[in-house]
Amino acid sequence: MCGIIGVYNHPEASNLAYLGLYAMQHRGQESAGIISTDGNNFFSHKSMGLVADIFPLEKIESLRGSMALGHVRYSTTGASLLNNSQPFMINYAHGTLVIAHNGNLVNGEEIKRDLVIKGSIFQSSMDTEVIMHLIAGYQEPDLVESIAAALKRVSGAYSLVFMNQDRLIAARDPRGIRPLVLGKMGDTYIVASESCVFDLLEAEFVREIEPGEILVISGDGLQSYHPFPVHKPANCIFEHIYFARPDSVLFGDTVYDVRKKLGRLLAREHPIEADMVVPVPDSGIPAAIGYAQELNIPWELALIRNHYVGRTFIEPSQSIRHFGVKIKPNAIRSMFAGKRVVVVDDSIVRGTTARKIIKMIRAAGAKEIHVRISSPPTDFPCYYGIDTPTRTELIASSHSIDDIRRYITADTLGYIDSKALTEAVNCQHSFCDACFTGNYPITFPGIEGAQPRQPTLF
Repeated sequence: MCGIIGVYNHPEASNLAYLGLYAMQHRGQESAGIISTDGNNFFSHKSMGLVADIFPLEKIESLRGSMALGHVRYSTTGASLLNNSQPFMINYAHGTLVIAHNGNLVNGEEIKRDLVIKGSIFQSSMDTEVIMHLIAGYQEPDLVESIAAALKRVSGAYSLVFMNQDRLIAARDPRGIRPLVLGKMGDTYIVASESCVFDLLEAEFVREIEPGEILVISGDGLQSYHPFPVHKPANCIFEHIYFARPDSVLFGDTVYDVRKKLGRLLAREHPIEADMVVPVPDSGIPAAIGYAQELNIPWELALIRNHYVGRTFIEPSQSIRHFGVKIKPNAIRSMFAGKRVVVVDDSIVRGTTARKIIKMIRAAGAKEIHVRISSPPTDFPCYYGIDTPTRTELIASSHSIDDIRRYITADTLGYIDSKALTEAVNCQHSFCDACFTGNYPITFPGIEGAQPRQPTLF
């Protein structure tokens, strides 16, 4: 679920990349990096940690040139180490090439084994480096041809931005699983994971990079190529539910509008008499507003989030997740005393966060606690970029809804029905909902219970 940005033709390209990464900090908090070029030389800075800490002014000023790539990392493939941070840069027969990748390849390890046997040397454990080796190995006279040939060998989710001395190249997998959008400010082009970047930079939102498209940005303007077989799109529905910022436009919809509508639909499916609706901040807020408005129940920000703590779901280790749950939200005790409360959240993945929050609310004096979830039960792992590697980590895979209710200690528990998602999102798009259904649009040997299929048309 990383965040990527590419900036073409701006005298402060690295500064724009920095601001874009700042806007996408929610997509990854382990490491960040920017590589820029002046057309002759390349300048790089990467480090572990948050964007604001990694890039003081003097670092940004040292990243000279009118083109830049940036990346914030959330690890799914590869450990949380500096040598796995991006962007990656290689020197090969045709010069220097830089890449930033959001997504996850399902056949990356298989290809890597073949490359190692043939003598390739890898400096990281990232599947992104597999793409770079493939590009370098094809030796096509044109870079776009090498990129297309390499991407035809890989399978999975990828939104990519490449940069060499004079071109910025964006590519998206044929199913469009991960988001990638194009913006413009004057003569400057910007490619980013989310449109909230353009709002910060006061850039114009142009369009999404299309599934299966390779878009070349150069002195000749824009050239678009579609070298891959056409597949039905499978946009990640969890982007709308949790990952994307609510002010982003994603897959044709404003994320905030989708989440609020999910809350309304949830209220129709699972109404309850209560004194107030309380969101789990921050991703549960729009759905809680929709739920409260539908049932005409007051909503309150009675759980206060410490915004200096990251998003616990995307931390790299379970021990850190537990610690984050303890220090991130805090209950305003006076708000809960003697109240019947509806707690709205976007999902229950492992159950540990919900259990701790509900126990905290109970200790604050709540009379009843009714939990409402604006997504279906998360029953299957994601292999396209979300850190749920095994079904055993997912509480819904082995427990009934009533079992989950008892575990999290709620009085009632209601999930939105999967069919309701069709009412909340753009009906012109189709989505990957494999984390709820187990129907994977792309599969490979070893996926538990996976059945390849066409994605649900919403």
